[in-house]
Order: sequence, then C-alpha cells, then structure tokens
Amino acid sequence: MFTKTDMSFGVNEVLLASVLGSVVFSVFAAQPLVIVGVTGPITVFNYTVYDIITPRGTNYFAFLCWIGLWSLLMHWVLALTNACNALTYVTRFSCDIFGFYVAFIYLQKGIQVLTRQWDVSGEAGAYLSIMVSLLVLGFGFAAGEVGGSNFLQRHVRKFIEDYGTPLTLIFFTGFVHFGHMKDVPLATLPTSKAFLPTTDRGWFIHFWDVDVGDIFIAIPFAVLLTILFYFDHNVSSLIAQGTEFPLRKPAGFHWDIFLLGLTTGVAGLLGIPFPNGLIPQAPFHTNSLCVTRQVTDDSESGAAKGHTTRVVDHVVEQRVSNLAQGLLTLGTMTGPLLVVLHLIPRGVLAGLFFVMGVQALQTNGITLKMLYLARDKNFTPASDPLKRMQRQQAIWYFVLLELIGFGATFAITQTIAAIGFPIIILLLVPVRTFLLPKYFTAEELSVLDAPTASPFTMESVGGNFGEDVDVANGSIPTLDGGKGEEDEIVERGEASSKMTRRRTSFRNETRDEAFEMQRLGSRSREIRRRSTSRPGRS
Repeated sequence: MFTKTDMSFGVNEVLLASVLGSVVFSVFAAQPLVIVGVTGPITVFNYTVYDIITPRGTNYFAFLCWIGLWSLLMHWVLALTNACNALTYVTRFSCDIFGFYVAFIYLQKGIQVLTRQWDVSGEAGAYLSIMVSLLVLGFGFAAGEVGGSNFLQRHVRKFIEDYGTPLTLIFFTGFVHFGHMKDVPLATLPTSKAFLPTTDRGWFIHFWDVDVGDIFIAIPFAVLLTILFYFDHNVSSLIAQGTEFPLRKPAGFHWDIFLLGLTTGVAGLLGIPFPNGLIPQAPFHTNSLCVTRQVTDDSESGAAKGHTTRVVDHVVEQRVSNLAQGLLTLGTMTGPLLVVLHLIPRGVLAGLFFVMGVQALQTNGITLKMLYLARDKNFTPASDPLKRMQRQQAIWYFVLLELIGFGATFAITQTIAAIGFPIIILLLVPVRTFLLPKYFTAEELSVLDAPTASPFTMESVGGNFGEDVDVANGSIPTLDGGKGEEDEIVERGEASSKMTRRRTSFRNETRDEAFEMQRLGSRSREIRRRSTSRPGRS
C-alpha cells in the first residue's frame, strides 16, 4: 500500500489505524475478542481507489474521507435496521472461501515485497531477502507446530506458540547484521517522524477540499466498502466465536457494526486506513485464550484405542489483552521505537506475510478437506466426520465449488475491477443457501458445511440457518425434532434429577471411603504403638 499509493500511507498511518480499532473495540464492543486492524482486502481497496481517482486530479485523502463518512452512515443504517440478522445464512462455506482468499493475499503481498528488492537492493540484497523470508517462515511455522505437539512442557510450548513469531522477527532483524551479510545492502521498513503522518500534512483531513461532484462519486465506493466491512468484520467475529470455542458471553453484532461505522468515519477524517476485523489474527487471539484439558477418545479402535486428545475447556473472555496490544502499538509510534522499526528488513516483513498466510491456510476448512482427500484412508481416524460420509465424491464436488469461488474472488482483484470484489464475496452466501441444497443432501451439508458459530453466539441474529430454533419466541430448541417445549423441560428436569442423585451418591461414597481410610490409619498407628512398647524391641 505504501508503494502503490505513492507513499500516501506509511507505518504511522497503519499503526494509528490499529490503535483506533483496538482501543474502541476492546473498551466498547460487545465482543472484545475480535482483533481489529488493517487487513489485506482494505489494502487492495485503497490502492485501487488511488488508481481510479488520482488521474482525475481529485484529492485522494479528501475523497477517501468522504468514502468513510458515507460508509459511516451506511453502517449505522445497517445497525439500526438489524441487518446483521442476515448472518444467520453465513456458514463455513463462504467463511472458508474468504479466509482462503485472505491467506493468498498475504502470500501475494510477501512475494511482491521480494520481487521489488531487485530494483531497490540489487541482486545480492534480493537473494538475501529471499533467504531471510524463508527462514522467518520456517521458524514461525515451527513455533506454531511446537505449540500443538507433545514436545517440552506445556507452559513452554504455549510460550513458544504465542511469542515465537515476534521473537523470530527480532532475531532475524539482527541476524542480517552478522558476518558478510552486514555488507549487503537491504531495504528496510520506511518510517517517518514520531506521531506524524508520512506525507507533509496534518492528521485532520480537509474534506471540503474536493468538488461537489466527487462527493457523490464517493457514494458507490462507500457502498462497496460497506459491503466489504459488513462481510469481512462479521466473518472475523464469527470465526473468533467459532463452534470450537465454548464462549459464555453473548455476541452483539448490531452494536459492533455500529462501532465499526464510527471507526470508519474517524479513520476517514484522520486520513488513515479503515480498520476492521482481522483474519487470521482474530481467531488466533481467541485460541490463545483457551484453557484446555486432556481427554480419551473412546471412538477409536485397535491400536489407536485409548488415544488422548486435548480439548478446549473454556475461554478466558476479557478486554485487557486487546486493549493492551492496542496501547503497545501506540507506543511504537514514539521516536525510539520507530528507529527500531526502521531496522527491520523488508525481507523479514515478507517472511511475516508468509507466516500469516500459511497459518491461515493451515486452519482453513478448504485446506483440511483437501488434506483429507490426499490422506491414506487407512490412517484416517474413525472419528473423522468426513470418513463417515457415504458419498465420498460429494467432498470432491464441494471442495471444487469452494476453489471456484476463491478463484473468482482472487482473479477480480488482479484487474482494475478489483474495487468490486466485495460483491463476489457477498454472492457466496445466496449460492450456499439456495443452490447447494439442490445438489447435496442435508446430511452431507451438515458435515461439509457446519455452522460458523454456536447457536448461543447466533441467538442475537435469529440462530443458524436450518436449525429448529425459535429464539424470538423464547422457545427451547427441539433436540430430536419430535418433542415439544414441555417435553424438553420434563426431560431436562429428569436429567437434572438424575445428575443430582449421582452427585449425592458420589459424595456419600467418597465420605464412606474417607471414614474407612481414617479407621485403617488409626488401626495402623495402634499396631505400631504396641509393637514398639514390647520388651527387647528397639
């Protein structure tokens, strides 16, 4: 974005946008676990607007400001009309395609950074940048793998998983200054003065410095930005509150989209990139707050019987971590830390892009399905839901459709029509809702395309599409489709009574065992006392 917008956006603008999003959403959002910052798609949006507007002689920052102000109004209209209720139709199908697209955007940006090094640093600097970026990728990826392994103690593994990537960046920033590498010219991260914009301007944009016609031309751009943020931010929020995370606090999608409109308008007035929910940082943040426990997988058989796995017990839901990282980001805009940031080679940044892209691909549903198709079925666990599907060809067809959706989204961003890619992403939702059920059975779709978030998370928007849940009327979900609300209450009461009786019985058994152990202990002490009191014994 720095290069393609003629240095309009630099480090300080990106940092301030991240601070704005982090502070506002950590303090005021209904779901503070979502990490908000500058995403890859908004980078594509910003430099595409630049390519379209600047040849007309229009003030770029003033035009972006009007896009932000119009988008603010549109976000507030969406919030006031409960437009987020449409999230009930968003499933893993569209989320996985969008996540796959974001991952490849990161990989593409990393490659673009490296290809520019031939012009900036020369041949030696370019090859050194490539080597360093691959080393950063290797070490960053290994840190994540160690976190999910049985190697070392758990607290050590968790530390490596959480802090391995930033420590890798620090190490390789200094690594290039050793030996003969210190004589190789390397392009580093461009920075500006502390707390000042990159270009010679103030932080407040003169939004009146634009023609009246351009103000209305900004409306269709604002519509596209609103579509992008409506999908991007809500998908980030859904994935951060996914079914694999047992959250206890409810979501508030309508309020959060209202806050997103506020930050969008403020970002336009400040002349900084528009912040929104980050993928994969948002789900990674929730994952880092998970407390796990080890359980035995009873569904396995044969040699795998008794295999233990680690499952999530609960999530530490709080606002401190998001706020702390935002305030620490603000600290990096100070003079001394900007000097440190200026030392980071661009090859290291390219490696960071590769790490984020690979990690996003690693946990993506499309990748997991492709790995299943490539895996030897004899070594696939029996508990894998995909293995229990009768029509295995349905997996191939579903993955092919997902790849087509990704290809269409990615292809349009490589053209001048890249500004319209949010429409392609939004069209994935009706395709999943109305077309796929004609070619896949309900049982197949329940395995291939599970809901993104749990019914608890989706209560505020009417529940997940296709589930027999009427939240608005306050009824209890029907578990087997044949029982009504009263039957459910009766069954739950009986189950609660049985559980109470089991707990009481368990407490009685534990108490009896304690009395028995106490009696045996007293008997043992009496025997030892008598034996020591006999004559001739020492």
